[in-house]
Amino acid sequence: MIKKIIVVFVMGIILFSLGGCSKEETLKDGYYTARMDGYQEGWQEFVTIVVSNGEIVTVEYNAKASSGFIKSWDIAYMRMMNPIQGTYPNNYTRRYAASFLESQSSEDIDIVSGASTSGANFKLLTAALLEKAKAGDSSVAIVAYPS
Repeated sequence: MIKKIIVVFVMGIILFSLGGCSKEETLKDGYYTARMDGYQEGWQEFVTIVVSNGEIVTVEYNAKASSGFIKSWDIAYMRMMNPIQGTYPNNYTRRYAASFLESQSSEDIDIVSGASTSGANFKLLTAALLEKAKAGDSSVAIVAYPS
C-alpha cells in the first residue's frame, strides 16, 4: 500500500513538473503589425493580425508600393506572374495568411511554389508578430530583409 502511495506521489510530481515546462506564453489580445524595413522590387511587405482570447483570429498579408498601391490589386502584375510562376499575389498572400491562421505558428507555414521569397519574408514577419503579441506590444515591428 505504501509503495502505491509513493508511486502515485512520484508520478504526480513528474506530471506537475512536465506540465509547467510545456506551458507556452499566451498571446495578448490586440492588433499587431509587422513590415519589412524597406522596399524590395518596389514593394514593402506587411502582415497585420488580430488576437482575441489569446489566439489569432484574423491575418492580413500584402505588400504596398511607395504610392500606397496594394500588390494584390495589381491585375497587370497578376497576368504577367501567373503564367510564369503559377501563382500571383492575391493567391499566395491568402494562402500564407490561411496557413498561419490555421497553425498559429510561423514555423508551420508551407512555402508556395513560385512565391518562395515572399514566403521567407512572411515567416520572418509572422515570427516578429508573435513576439509582439506575446509581449502585448502593439508598436509596428520592423523586420530586416534576409542577407
